[in-house]
Amino acid sequence: MSSSAQEPDAAFPAGASHKRGPGDRNTIWLRHGKTTLALHLMREGWGRPLLLLHGLGERTPREAPERFCAWPGPIYGLDFTGHGDSSVPVGGGYTAEILMADVDAALLHLGKVTICGRGLGAYVALLVGGARPTQVRGVVLADGPGLVGGGVRPSSPHVWLVGSTATTPDPYALAELSRDVRPPDYALEFVRQMMQWSELDTPIAVTTVVRPEWLAAVADEFGVVETSVPEALARFAETA
Repeated sequence: MSSSAQEPDAAFPAGASHKRGPGDRNTIWLRHGKTTLALHLMREGWGRPLLLLHGLGERTPREAPERFCAWPGPIYGLDFTGHGDSSVPVGGGYTAEILMADVDAALLHLGKVTICGRGLGAYVALLVGGARPTQVRGVVLADGPGLVGGGVRPSSPHVWLVGSTATTPDPYALAELSRDVRPPDYALEFVRQMMQWSELDTPIAVTTVVRPEWLAAVADEFGVVETSVPEALARFAETA
């Protein structure tokens, strides 16, 4: 892939540009509204990409973890808004649906993908799989920070007072996404959409030890498989 010297900033045009990112890896800068997103190519390969989504407060690792090395295609990692090398919005306003739109921007660039999400990234992966069932050929839900969220019902309202910062992870992201409400019936709507419209018979793999209420409901749905991350990826790699 080619690279350019253009930096990600407010004047960045629509579309994508390539630039060497931290650790000399190839970083693709995407625009989502006023946010600049960092999509990192972690390893090249042939075939369908694997897209990794990190947990709450994390960032895309410098190299693809060993358990993903058997994946035959390229491996990418997306830094969510307010995380890693992606930009930080002013005043927060984070929801899982905002992060869904982050992933949608990555799908526009990558085309069909398999997604493996960790913690918060697992929840977002499930929502994206249900919203884009023909573009997402399998989602793998793995343990990690932010998996539980804020429970199944709204709690007392909070006004967050966070000092101004442009560093990541954004304190607003940590505060707001850790309290993100996740009703099981809401998660199941996305499961059923994926089951109905996906090209795969079993498009969702649960690999977690931790099972908050939303994920326990997902795991009980017909067509959802419970397995390990390597076995799930091997299953999805076999699909054209």
